[in-house]
Amino acid sequence: QVQVRESGGGLVQPGGSLRLSCEASGRTFSINAMGWYRQAPGKQRELVARITSGGSTNYADSVKGRFTISRDNAKNTVYLQMNSLKPEDTAVYYCNAAATNLISKSATDYWGQGTQVTVSS
Repeated sequence: QVQVRESGGGLVQPGGSLRLSCEASGRTFSINAMGWYRQAPGKQRELVARITSGGSTNYADSVKGRFTISRDNAKNTVYLQMNSLKPEDTAVYYCNAAATNLISKSATDYWGQGTQVTVSS
């Protein structure tokens, strides 16, 4: 099993910044791509940003230029720096880790429990 732990959510005023962190751990797993998704009330979960083990990134159009995803491969940890936050960024943010079982070679997606980000004055 892979455990995925998020931290860093909270309440911030519009225009403010937050940094989310997520660590994935699993003794017999290789962690491949990691990413952040979000789900606002009444909406579907959507991709925010994703980064491969090689450092390639992609972002949702709505966050380009404001959010930056980065990664520490040695720690299997991914970060999401969120600047110029808007009320529409309010959502539960979920971390995703794509992992390969080193024994069975099977690939599985693992999810964290989510962290709330609220942007409000």
